[in-house]
Amino acid sequence: MKDKRILYVSSEVVPYLPENEVSQASFDTPKMINDLGGQIRIFMPRYGSINERRHQLHEVIRLSGMNLVINDMDMPLIIKVASIPKERIQVYFIDNDDYFKRKGTFGDEADTLYDDNDERAIFFVKGVVETIKKLNWVPDVIHVQGWMASLLPLYMKKYYNDESIFADTKIITSIFSAGFDGKLSDNMFEKVAFDEFDASDIDSLKDATYVNIMKNAINHSDGIVISSQDISEDLTNYIQSSNKPFLPFDAKEKMKDFYPEFYLHKV
Repeated sequence: MKDKRILYVSSEVVPYLPENEVSQASFDTPKMINDLGGQIRIFMPRYGSINERRHQLHEVIRLSGMNLVINDMDMPLIIKVASIPKERIQVYFIDNDDYFKRKGTFGDEADTLYDDNDERAIFFVKGVVETIKKLNWVPDVIHVQGWMASLLPLYMKKYYNDESIFADTKIITSIFSAGFDGKLSDNMFEKVAFDEFDASDIDSLKDATYVNIMKNAINHSDGIVISSQDISEDLTNYIQSSNKPFLPFDAKEKMKDFYPEFYLHKV
């Protein structure tokens, strides 16, 4: 893995958010590749619950200031950065006061999903790609972890498909059992369609359940990692029928035996 550039785009990452299956994997996987000599960057949203002073976040002025168009609205992009203590891994935070200043991660105190989570997801993935372009740091592999990041394969393959710098970049998506109940939004299809995708590319988003959103990510990924032992039968069958290379679930202690080969030679 020496000098290979791996970009991790994650919904949640330890130590910035509480430990769960997604946030822990979003730390363990880049740490493992970093230890093997890979060049690592992590991107995640800057949720309001993240203590900027404790984690020493600071704004990167040269990367901030751009406006992203989300469903015909101009939304300012703020980029902050921090380093995971003792790991020499930089984490970039996608921020916007309207979308991420609130204290909840995905929902309110009653665990009701925010109505604009679809817009937050669009803003997040556009912010990641635009920032990578400004950094002029072209990843060999982008690894998507968590549903808030799951639109990135679609946007990379269709919206940014004319960006020559990403011509050789491969996209891998992790599939977890942890998702959300119900649907993300009744209007997600229309909001994504504003960016002029072919209807066939986003048809699954008409019913924006967790399973359908992940199916869309699978459709536009070069490879899949099964990151939970108990993902749904529906998603299991969809992965197997996709004809995409996939890495079966295994204990994290064995990651270093399989991930480098998968990154370098399977996708």
